[in-house]
Amino acid sequence: MRHTVVERELELRLIVSPERSIPVPARLDYRSDDPYAVHVTFHIDAEHPVGWTFARELLVEGVFRPCGDGDVRVWPATADGHRVVLLALSSPDGDALLRAPAPQVSAWLERTLRVVPPGTEGGRLGIDGALDELLAR
Repeated sequence: MRHTVVERELELRLIVSPERSIPVPARLDYRSDDPYAVHVTFHIDAEHPVGWTFARELLVEGVFRPCGDGDVRVWPATADGHRVVLLALSSPDGDALLRAPAPQVSAWLERTLRVVPPGTEGGRLGIDGALDELLAR
């Protein structure tokens, strides 16, 4: 089965305080062979980029309404008169609140949804074929 990758480079803003944010170059990745997940890579001033993986459904829902529990929470907002998506990430190493431009995130998500429509993700995993092969032995 052929796999498709949908990528988008964009600049996020790390919210340091209510008055201050700093730019964080990032890349959104979606792979049809990992259909339930989105991958975000942050290109920060470190030896290696920092990556997070979480459910595509969480980001899709978070563009419209607050969602998520625990390590990843997403919700829509307005900043400086522009629609944005806020992404709160928590780990044992610390917490981060990032702001992304909603139009770019939404356009990228639409591309992922055309590649693998909601509800068809399971068919992309090849589980049925693997089970058929295993049971045929």
